[in-house]
Amino acid sequence: MPEPGRSTPSASSGKTSSGKTKIRVLLVDDHQVVRRGLRTFLEIQDDIEVVGEAGDGAEGVAQAESLRPDVVLMDIKMPGTDGIEALRRLRELANPAKVLIVTSFTEQRTVVPALRAGASGYVYKDVDPDALAGAIRSVHAGHVLLQPEVAGALLAQDDPHNGQGRSTSLTEREREVLALIADGRSNREIARALVLSEKTVKTHVSNILMKLDLADRTQAALYAVRHGLTD
Repeated sequence: MPEPGRSTPSASSGKTSSGKTKIRVLLVDDHQVVRRGLRTFLEIQDDIEVVGEAGDGAEGVAQAESLRPDVVLMDIKMPGTDGIEALRRLRELANPAKVLIVTSFTEQRTVVPALRAGASGYVYKDVDPDALAGAIRSVHAGHVLLQPEVAGALLAQDDPHNGQGRSTSLTEREREVLALIADGRSNREIARALVLSEKTVKTHVSNILMKLDLADRTQAALYAVRHGLTD
């Protein structure tokens, strides 16, 4: 078993059997047995490649910067630098990796701060293996994974009037894009729905985040729900 923080060279070419690029995943958890279990399952997935491991948040950030994974599976509670602080550091570094929280903690007070720090979603450690693989694929595609009760908690903690006037600065097309973000659509799916190029959708998303002073798609989705901008 590789030591925490040490990447493991993959025997694969980084391509699936059909020639598509695999989703590169970094595992960050202080329990070696958890990392071993995750790696064992994920390595049998044709479209997923585990590129490294870390045993704490600080090493996870360093590995994410070095390996540039597509998705980071991040535990919340770890000694030293925890998952939430690691998330904040990744966002400060503008690291593009999507972060999927893998936690045994079900309390909203634990999960909500992680989502606010920039996580794309979360799953529990007892998640069905196939559901975990699906979650990785989903966040990699640009989806936001929020359980209804946690989305409700996020909304309840926000001031419903905070930033309400900012939405008037959005164009009609940006409002359409924002509504589709709230519906959990990826950029590719939005492009298909609105008959736009994916590059144009990315530009709209960037403009939306800038105009509404939001950090990421999760905040954008919650903003849309809170201010009644969904379809």
